[in-house]
Amino acid sequence: MAAHRFLTTTQVQAFHFTDHASDLTAARVCRRVLERLRRDRLLGTLQRRVGGVRAGSASFVWHLNAVGDRLLREKSNTGPRRRSFEPSLHFLQHTLAVADLHLQLRQTAAAGTIELLRVTTEPDCHRRYPNFGGGLSTLKPDLYAVTAAGDFEDSWFFEVDLGTESLPRLLAKCAEYEAYRRSGVEQQASGVFPLVVWLIDEARRRTALTAAIAKDQGLPDKLFRVLGPHDLPGLLVGGAA
Repeated sequence: MAAHRFLTTTQVQAFHFTDHASDLTAARVCRRVLERLRRDRLLGTLQRRVGGVRAGSASFVWHLNAVGDRLLREKSNTGPRRRSFEPSLHFLQHTLAVADLHLQLRQTAAAGTIELLRVTTEPDCHRRYPNFGGGLSTLKPDLYAVTAAGDFEDSWFFEVDLGTESLPRLLAKCAEYEAYRRSGVEQQASGVFPLVVWLIDEARRRTALTAAIAKDQGLPDKLFRVLGPHDLPGLLVGGAA
């Protein structure tokens, strides 16, 4: 839960309740456990629901509550508690979409076509690097992952786009990746630079970003892939090369 901050009931079930005889049994056990955790103030739910009230408990969006947060911080020896807040619709939709990406990686690995060696979420996947002004900049991927297919390991930075940002803003984010690549920080730490994967639902938007990257002489084409989410398993199996 802490890794993604917010998860729907369905996502909690997909992450943690996969060893049951049927989906119906898994859903029933998941709901029972979540209600117990909410009663004990380990977890809480947002006022906003996904899918509306008619979707029942499946529409709840869960987050760490006061007791859960305190126990987690005591275990990990981290800093002060994050302030709780009711997120904007855009923030929530994007956060849940990144969680869906994480689930897609796990499900692809479960199918046996790849190994999922590592997944790092925000803010742990952020990267600090020196900029041209002499200060430090921070690159903020949505997700970082390392996978293996056969004898080859591949590293990935993921960006999940829901169509809310302008094309110039997407190109600016691409330029941040190129600046980070040129800094050499990642290569020094891990020996390779991850492929940057943009996941975009809308075909027209994918085409526009692909063309804009190709047109920008400051952006190397080989650094980026622009895909629909349904194309991701094929890329993972084929590798980043």
